Parts: sequence; C-alpha cells; structure tokens
Amino acid sequence: MPRLKKSEAIAACGLDCQACSIRRYPFDKEAAVEVIGWFKEQGWLKEKEGVAEAVKRKMVCNGCHGDRKAHWSADCWILQCCVDAKGLKHCSECDTFPCTRLVEWSKTDPSYKEAFERLRGMHVGQIRRTLPRLERRPRRIPSVSPEQDEGPEDDIDV
Repeated sequence: MPRLKKSEAIAACGLDCQACSIRRYPFDKEAAVEVIGWFKEQGWLKEKEGVAEAVKRKMVCNGCHGDRKAHWSADCWILQCCVDAKGLKHCSECDTFPCTRLVEWSKTDPSYKEAFERLRGMHVGQIRRTLPRLERRPRRIPSVSPEQDEGPEDDIDV
C-alpha cells in the first residue's frame, strides 16, 4: 500500500491515517493481528480467514482522500459533509469550524478528541497563513525620543 502524501495522511475528521490499524493491516503484522481478530469477533471473517480474504473483500481503507471504494466508512457523515458537499480536505478548512456536530462527535471517544485538537491546530495554522504579513508578525517600531521627533510643533495652548 503506498504511503500517503502529508495532506492525505490526516482524515477529513482529523484522525491520523498513518496510525490507523485498518489502513495498516495489509502490510503491518501487528496491525493485522489486531484488525483480523476484530473482524472475526464481528463475524465478518471466518476463523480460517485472514488478511488476504479481508483485502479481497475490500475491508480496507485508503483514507478520505483515496478511492472511496477502498474506504472503511464511505458513508461517514463527516466525510460526506467536508469532502463531498464542501470540497474540502479537512474540517479545519470549513468556514463554520468547529460546528456543533463535530464538537459533539469529539466527545464520544478519546481518539476523536485528539483528532479534533489536531483540526483545531490546523485551523489556527490556516488562519495565520491567510493573514496579511503585517498582521502575522507585528513589526517592531523603534522608539523615538522627543529630540528625534520631526513632527509639527505643538501649537496647542493649554
């Protein structure tokens, strides 16, 4: 399975695809033990079946930015909203980030909370990159002593 590009290594929801066992099991023995065992517990694979059968049945995931036929949750509401409806790579790019539904989703699992925090960091980074240069980094204004001030003389009577 090819390595994902950096922009594709993060799912639309913020999950890290490179760390995902479902994505890694075809080429990672440790992930295979975990995932194939779980597939068998769910009744999706028979006892004597393994990686080859799971891959043949397309029980794999190439990430949100890959072939939708090889996506673990092609019907994911986040994927449908972010990628399909809005044409974005990640929720962090959305004008309404963070939406209430995504915030609530992030509360349902520790890995989702981590994904949400990753998106929050990406969102802040995107805002910084879109600000004009002067707004991104304040310029240091040299102090001016009264003797150096070449402005108009005070004409104001006190």
